[in-house]
Amino acid sequence: MNTHIDFELNGAAVAVAVSPVARLASVLREELRLTGTKVGCDAGDCGACTVLLDGEPVCGCLVPAASVSGRKVRTVEGLANGSLSALQASFLEQGAAQCGICTPGLLIAATALLDRNPHPDESEVRDALGGVLCRCTGYRKIIAAVMGASRYAEQANAGAAPHPPAGTFSPQVTGRRETAATLTPPSPRPSLGEGKGEGRMPIVLASEWNEAGLDRRLPPAGRAVGASPVRLDGLAKVSGAEKFGGDSFPADALYVLVVRSPHYHARFSFGDLDAYVAASPGIAGVFTAADIPGKNCFGVIPPFADQPALAEGRARFRGEAVALIAGERAAIADLDLTKFPVTWTELPYVLESSQAQADGAFEIHAGRAKNLLTAGFVERGDPESALAAATHIVSGTIETSYVEHAYIEPEAGFAYMDGDTLVVTACTQAPYMDRDDTAKVLGLPPEKVRIVPTAAGGGFGSKLDVSLQPLIGLVALKTGRPAAIVYTRNESMTSTTKRHPASMRATVGADADGAICGMIFSGDFNTGAYASWGPTVANRVPVHASGPYVTPHYRAEGRAIHTNGPISGAFRGFGVPQATIMQETQYDELAAKLNVDRLEFRLKNGLRNGCETVTGQVLSAGVGIADCLEALKPHWARALADAESFNAKHGDRKRGVGIASCWYGCGNTSLPNPSTIKLGISPDGAVILHQGAVDIGQGSNTVIAQIAADALGVPLETLRLKSADTAITPDAGKTSASRQTFVSGKAAERAGRSLREKILRFANVSEMAALQFEGAVLVIREGDAVRRLALAGMKADADGFVFGAEETYDPPVTPLDAKGQGKPYAQYGFGAQIAELEVDMKLGTVKLIKFTAAHDVGKAINPLLAEGQIEGGIAQGIGMALMEEYIPGRTENLHDYLIPTIGDVPPIESILIEVPDPEGPFGAKGLGEHVLIPTAPAILNAIRHATGILVTKIPATPSRIRAAIREAEAKA
Repeated sequence: MNTHIDFELNGAAVAVAVSPVARLASVLREELRLTGTKVGCDAGDCGACTVLLDGEPVCGCLVPAASVSGRKVRTVEGLANGSLSALQASFLEQGAAQCGICTPGLLIAATALLDRNPHPDESEVRDALGGVLCRCTGYRKIIAAVMGASRYAEQANAGAAPHPPAGTFSPQVTGRRETAATLTPPSPRPSLGEGKGEGRMPIVLASEWNEAGLDRRLPPAGRAVGASPVRLDGLAKVSGAEKFGGDSFPADALYVLVVRSPHYHARFSFGDLDAYVAASPGIAGVFTAADIPGKNCFGVIPPFADQPALAEGRARFRGEAVALIAGERAAIADLDLTKFPVTWTELPYVLESSQAQADGAFEIHAGRAKNLLTAGFVERGDPESALAAATHIVSGTIETSYVEHAYIEPEAGFAYMDGDTLVVTACTQAPYMDRDDTAKVLGLPPEKVRIVPTAAGGGFGSKLDVSLQPLIGLVALKTGRPAAIVYTRNESMTSTTKRHPASMRATVGADADGAICGMIFSGDFNTGAYASWGPTVANRVPVHASGPYVTPHYRAEGRAIHTNGPISGAFRGFGVPQATIMQETQYDELAAKLNVDRLEFRLKNGLRNGCETVTGQVLSAGVGIADCLEALKPHWARALADAESFNAKHGDRKRGVGIASCWYGCGNTSLPNPSTIKLGISPDGAVILHQGAVDIGQGSNTVIAQIAADALGVPLETLRLKSADTAITPDAGKTSASRQTFVSGKAAERAGRSLREKILRFANVSEMAALQFEGAVLVIREGDAVRRLALAGMKADADGFVFGAEETYDPPVTPLDAKGQGKPYAQYGFGAQIAELEVDMKLGTVKLIKFTAAHDVGKAINPLLAEGQIEGGIAQGIGMALMEEYIPGRTENLHDYLIPTIGDVPPIESILIEVPDPEGPFGAKGLGEHVLIPTAPAILNAIRHATGILVTKIPATPSRIRAAIREAEAKA
């Protein structure tokens, strides 16, 4: 029974009629349509729904509606009156919002702190924000934003324009980053959903940015690349206006509940579904695999597409979808799934790769002997002979665990029919892949499926695979009504992909001079019940397992093994982080045997221009690993001296310093990897950028716009962005494999230069001419000559462009032969990190002191965003190394599954190295995955430096560290 509840919301009186036990977060979002308050767990674990209740921060998902009667509630929409608060401006300035899903909760918690104490120190910020999880930023820029907010308030009160805080720039790069203290958010614009729901607000970088005052803060023509303007989609993120997957459901949408297997392996059958529907008020229908009109399988790699949208009689993993129940929102909310007519017969199952490969193990998929999905292989020279002749050899094993992506936004979206076209609006990393898979499952031509990505509240690889898209599409197709879904946190964690657990063995040898002479690596990667990105991991790992080092004799094999465990897919590195742990810990052991400095050992063996990789690829230019290691030398010397001094004074606590390097091929492995960007001039004088590279927080909306602006030769403020939508933007490929800055950026550079050439040729001027817009007039200046083109009077093409260009870039790669020889990537990024930490020898606990990270970005298109990527990657690497272990059936929420909090990430010093790559746009390289890869091995090497022991089962939890210490003490 509903109750009338009156309270004050953002300074205004409101009244709602809701259940007294309804969650406040739901009331705000669903009844009052204030979707700035996000929901990530409904359990008080993530803090995304934080609001102020009488000035105190609370989790809106834990507050019953009745308890706010007569009280004051403040949400992110109420932080400022018609403009942005000083704190919101500081978040923009510091780059503290990446994907943006956690940003409202952080802003609210920080506002409560600043209301009490306008000048908090770092420890106070950590305490105040400790209940809000962020998976993207690494927290460091959030801390800086909160501590620096007072500057904006003081400057605003004084009427002065704010200046960037001192000391926030990396020494290797330059570029101003400025913003105003009070910024007016863009006004709401028409929906993308053709009247169905609010849709996501398009990103406009022209008139509305002028209204916000940001045009005066953006770099001038030709100066965008290398500058750090505030992110161009940042206003919506800090104001709460951004629309994520669950923020825009149509009012008449059916809600969809997924029936999932409670068993790792089971057969199932349904009872009388028609009778169930008839006996369930508000339920519109139940749908099973029998209702799927197309081919009931999907997969990101077509030869291995093996996953059904809805299982047919047999479920192969816990959490697999078997049926859909669609109904009115209230009916779905009250549904008792225990009464659903399904009968389960549990079958034998295997969860470990070793079990799945054992003699007599049943085949999870018929025809895949020993449950082997596929294997990758690279061989060069004669590694056995090289190792036999080596002066020093090390051998060992490492085992890693499932790692959950733990993005704060669970999967969400809605679908509806627009005539005979199915429109799916959802969070995704790969709209065109979603379109093709959804069309195949539903028996539709691809052109009759439109994917409209919302803002994505984190992805990191898992939102590359379709999840809900064919499910809500099926309901919309069958019922004719819009269909919506939001995964619960448990549902998201049980049903979506994980980082592959790996069991690895390697042997590495060096000669008496410390030169690597050979290496043999093998790894089994648990790919779970279906293929997903298992083939990519199996093929990428052997290419990378040598690390960025000259390795003349080499053999590596990576195997993707089926089990009944969770599906393992893409997660920031495609298996390379696991392999790098194996290789980099062995490099430390070899350096110890050689009695040489660990950094110098890596520097001696590092790849240089002209070297050949283990696949025989000659790296003619752009090899930056030596530059990264050289940049770390003074930090390494200082850290070692600090550790030695500390350890001389302490017995129960020991300080350790670790180092690790990485390399990573940007883009697909030896496969086509194209991206297409379209750019044009409209009759009203706007530069329209059709940019289909999905921004999941990494900054592609800003970076690609910067590249396009400089290539065209116009100010960044003139660009208007039409972001990913399969109906209007060309295919820019998936957001994965650190490819968007490189591949889509290169396509944007080509499109900009092509458009510029067309304009200059039309005007009959040289390349030296300058372009300027005066409203709908394009002014072209060359020396003293000036030509004005009245754009409004010129004929527009089918895209609405007076001048337009569309360009595609596909990196030049070659297939690998039977021995894995060839050119798998056109570009590699490089990096190295130092970890400093303390280990409590009695408890096994680890306290992180500092990270120093040097990463070769080729050219820092946007230094601030690059720093943010480094910090966020290190935070995820910390989780992988020390705490994150997804255990099916046990750690399926954000309470039991631990990810780093704001208190777990120490200071991070980022050093941006710029060794230009000949293929990259303006010399730029990809970065997103590289930044996570060295973190875990650097931590493990630091633990060994402190304790003398190597933890070989990851994560290195206190119990495992302590057990290893006890074992070493027993042997001593």
